[in-house]
Amino acid sequence: MEGTTQNNRNNKLLYIVLSIAAVLLLVITGLYFIQNRQMNEIVTNLNEEKTILTEEYQKLILNYDSLQSDNDTINLLLEREREKIAHLIEEIKTIKATNTAKIREYQKELTTLRGVMRNYVIQIDSLNARNQVLTKENIEHQRRYTQIQSSFKQLEVEKASLAEKVSIASQLDVTNIMAEGLNASGRKTDRSSRTAKIRLCFTVLRNVTAPVGMKTFYLRIERPDGQLLMHSKSDVFKYEGADINYSAMRSIEYGGEEIDVCIFYDADAGELTPGKYVADIFADGFHIGNHTFTLK
Repeated sequence: MEGTTQNNRNNKLLYIVLSIAAVLLLVITGLYFIQNRQMNEIVTNLNEEKTILTEEYQKLILNYDSLQSDNDTINLLLEREREKIAHLIEEIKTIKATNTAKIREYQKELTTLRGVMRNYVIQIDSLNARNQVLTKENIEHQRRYTQIQSSFKQLEVEKASLAEKVSIASQLDVTNIMAEGLNASGRKTDRSSRTAKIRLCFTVLRNVTAPVGMKTFYLRIERPDGQLLMHSKSDVFKYEGADINYSAMRSIEYGGEEIDVCIFYDADAGELTPGKYVADIFADGFHIGNHTFTLK
């Protein structure tokens, strides 16, 4: 009986021990699964945090891409920041999500980089605002320059017009033009065969705008056949930018008042022919008179 009782006691003890072990095993197993699930959740959260961090860096580099500046120095600094961020993105992709210390380090760096970008935004906005002001000023300067240039051109036109008017006003006018033939004795004749000289006289009218001083009057006489009467091909004067020949010339002192002038052409023997002659008078580069006369 005592042996049986002892066996029963041992069995009960074994049962109790096994029960306790089973309970402990269940508890440990439960704790393991709970801890494993928590670890999985932590890893999942860390992976999500890593993904979000990567996306934030990618957004930051996109923000840098959107920055525009006309300043070469700032553009160079922006490019360096873009390269730095791209390098950090590649580093983030290679680290484990469970490396929380490194993740926190990159998060801190992200905050710093955002501050740097804000400073660039402020600088670029300031430069753009300044450029807008300079552009407006430049446009205004261009407008004023164009206006001044237009006014200058207008003044040049008015100056040229005034100079032309003054030139026209200063042009000498002649009247009472008369031409006649003179024989060898200095007497008048209308026969070409007896004419030794041609005398052409005229009156220069009063002109207070014309420059005073010595004035040279040039006379061109054309025969009835259109041939110019002249003694030398070197006898020329300037008219409308060209050198033209003259028949005779005379210089007088002109003081702005009315004055009578006569010019003589010495004809060569047999040079004159019967018919209508045309005489033109020039002075100061202007054609100031015309007259026709006839020799028999």
